[in-house]
Amino acid sequence: MTPETRRLSVKLDSIRAACERAPAGPKKEAAWKHYRLAEKAHSDENHTEMYRELDAAKQVLA
Repeated sequence: MTPETRRLSVKLDSIRAACERAPAGPKKEAAWKHYRLAEKAHSDENHTEMYRELDAAKQVLA
C-alpha cells in the first residue's frame, strides 16, 4: 500500500466513523450524502473530488 493510498483509506475511515457517531438529524444526513459522493469519487479515481466531498462532510459535522 502506497502512502497516498494509505492516506486516502485513513481519511475515508475517519469521516465514516464521524458520520456514524453523529446524532440523528439533518446534519448527519448531509454528512452521509457527502460521504457517499466521496466514495463514488474514490471508485472513479477522482481524488480531488473525493477530498472535496470528505472536507464538506467534515464541515457539516463540525
